[in-house]
Formats: sequence, structure tokens, C-alpha cells
Amino acid sequence: MKDSYDVIVVGAGPAGSFAAATAAAECDALLIEKRQEIGDPVRCAEGISKLGLSKFLQPQTKWIANEVAGARIFAPDGTKIEVSGELAGGEVGYVLERKIFDRDLAKNAARAGADLLVRARATGLITDHDTIKGVKVQHLGEALEIPASVVIAADGVESQVGRWAGINTTLKPKDIESCAQYYMTNVDLLEDSCDFYLGSEAPGGYGWAFPKEHKAGNIGLGVLGSRLDGRRSIDYLDAFVERHFPSGQRIELNVGGAPVSNAVSTTVKPGLMLVGDAAHHTDPITGGGIINALEGGKLAGEVAKEAVRLQDFSLQVLQRYESAWRASFGKTLDRNYRIKEFFVKLSDEDLNKLVHSLEGLTIEEMSVSGLMRRVISRNPRLLMGLRHLF
Repeated sequence: MKDSYDVIVVGAGPAGSFAAATAAAECDALLIEKRQEIGDPVRCAEGISKLGLSKFLQPQTKWIANEVAGARIFAPDGTKIEVSGELAGGEVGYVLERKIFDRDLAKNAARAGADLLVRARATGLITDHDTIKGVKVQHLGEALEIPASVVIAADGVESQVGRWAGINTTLKPKDIESCAQYYMTNVDLLEDSCDFYLGSEAPGGYGWAFPKEHKAGNIGLGVLGSRLDGRRSIDYLDAFVERHFPSGQRIELNVGGAPVSNAVSTTVKPGLMLVGDAAHHTDPITGGGIINALEGGKLAGEVAKEAVRLQDFSLQVLQRYESAWRASFGKTLDRNYRIKEFFVKLSDEDLNKLVHSLEGLTIEEMSVSGLMRRVISRNPRLLMGLRHLF
């Protein structure tokens, strides 16, 4: 390790590793990860769009467990509609092996020149008045203070680094999904489709079944924090599995939380930028966030390089990162949050009506906006509140 760095990135998920790789092309960069093993445990259904991934990386065969053509959406009464991968959103296209994918992104950061430190937990920030000047770290029982010109926080949901800097990263129960997922075998899945289950068996969220190999895949659900009703997400998941996949065998369990909120009010402070889940850059409808994590990480890394070239780490310079991500995907996050807030109020009966209204349509030929306009036109009273968004 060096005595100090131009850039320190806290958290080696996709956002952090991509930010570190981008910055390390021109700067002395350090990537720290609190766990001893990058990519484990997996807290993700592992779906990603082909187009989205290809925008930032050349897909590698070893990253991809399965390639799917589209999705099936099941109403509470079992009625299903089928949509193409392009319409299904950012979670459909490839089903990844996140353990391999995340480790390769960290390797890419190291190959670009970043130093990498695992089992290194950030415990605080080094500050000079209101400017962040580095990170305090606990590594293998040793307390370290590592100076840096720029800190990029990629430390996940309710980012501690952000809070230490005075940014409110807490989430209300209505803005976080409590998720549980089994990797299961002996399950009958359509191998070229990701399946989504709507309704009260996953209140305020949805269930999913993503195939990874023959008769095996990720079976999970998310329940809105405000709808848990005294139960745990795993309790909802066990009931979901018993109903839909009673013969399946549980191989692995992962649990975690996903923001389904607006982005944090500000993602920058002098000397600091927030990316990925730390910035609440996940899609409020699906809870997925890999693509936004890659884009946000790249944008933060580029602005960090610019700040180092200018030797100016002020809010004025780092604000270019916030302006860039808001221009790229900020409006979509805002729109999808309003859609999410509307849909979580719908009953099972309402959801059945919506899915029934799509039966018989050639959905593959429609855009997302066109599809929503068609749904609204067939359910005008139910969906009046969404009309202005499309």
C-alpha cells in the first residue's frame, strides 16, 4: 500500500470496482472491501439486460449462467403474459454468475492499476472542516488512516460513508424491499424465460424465478418493509416456494435489502461521491441496479480523474458527477418511483384486471411507453394517476 492515494473506493461491488478501474487508468487508486471474498454472498437475482451489459463490458462466457429471451408475468390468479427481453426491463437477458462477475470486475480494477484490500472495513472519514480527506480503516485488527483526495462510497444500502459525511442515506420502510432468495434444484422452470409473480404473496414487491441451469435457478421474492406485518421475508419465501415449487430442493439462501426509493438528495460532498446502492440508484420498480451501478461507477471515476488533473476536489467540480447521472438515468428513476408508489397500492383484484387487459396483445411489437399507454387506455379509472407519466 501507498501512504496516500488520489482516490479511495469503499466497496467492491459492481459500482465500486468499475469506479476504481476507471479512476486507476490515470490516478493512484485504492479499492477496499469489508468482506474477505468479493462477490460472496450473492444478494441479487442475477438478471441483467444484454444491451445494458454490452454498453459497458464485453460479456464473458464465464459470467453467464443462462441466456433468456424474455419474461413471463403472472397475475395473482395465475394468468400470465409473455414479453420480450427488450420490454422486460434491465433484469432480463442474461442470468449471471455474480460471484464470478464481481470478482472479475475487481480483477479489472487491479489490472488497471488499483490497489485492492479485502477484509478492510471503513470505520470513519478523515475530514478537514467540511472536506473529506481520506478513510479510516480497520484491516486485520490494525487501525489505519489512509489519506485521499477523493473518496467514492460504494458501500451499499444505507451507506455509512455517506452518513459520516452528513448525507441522509436512511430508508423508510416503504422504500426498501426485504428480500430472500434460495438457489434451488429440482424445480421446473422455463429455461429461456425469467418469471415474475405479482400479488399479495409478496406484498408491495414481487416473486421471481430465474433459471440458471437445467431444473435449477434462483427463486426469491421481495416484500416492502412497510408490508412485512410481523413476518420475515424468508417466511413469505417459504410459502411462495411451497405453492409454486413444492418439489424443489434448497441449496443456498441469501437475504438482504434493496432500495426502491428516490435517489439520495445529494450524491456529492467536497472530496466525496456516492455510487450504486449507496446513492439509491436501483430501479424503484424492480429493485435491480447493476446497469446503473456500472454507469454511475464509470461517471464517478471519470469525474475523479478530472478532479485530480485539476487538483480541485471542491463541490463545484464533483457536482459534475451528479449532473451527469441525473441527465443519464435520473429522470427514469424519478418516473419509476412514482409508478412504484402507485402500483404498491393495487389489490390482487386490480392486478388481475391489468394482466387480463393485456391478453391477446402482440406485446413484443410495442415499446414500454406504448405498452403502458395501452394498459392505461384499457383501465382508465384504475390507472388515471399514471396517465401524465406516459
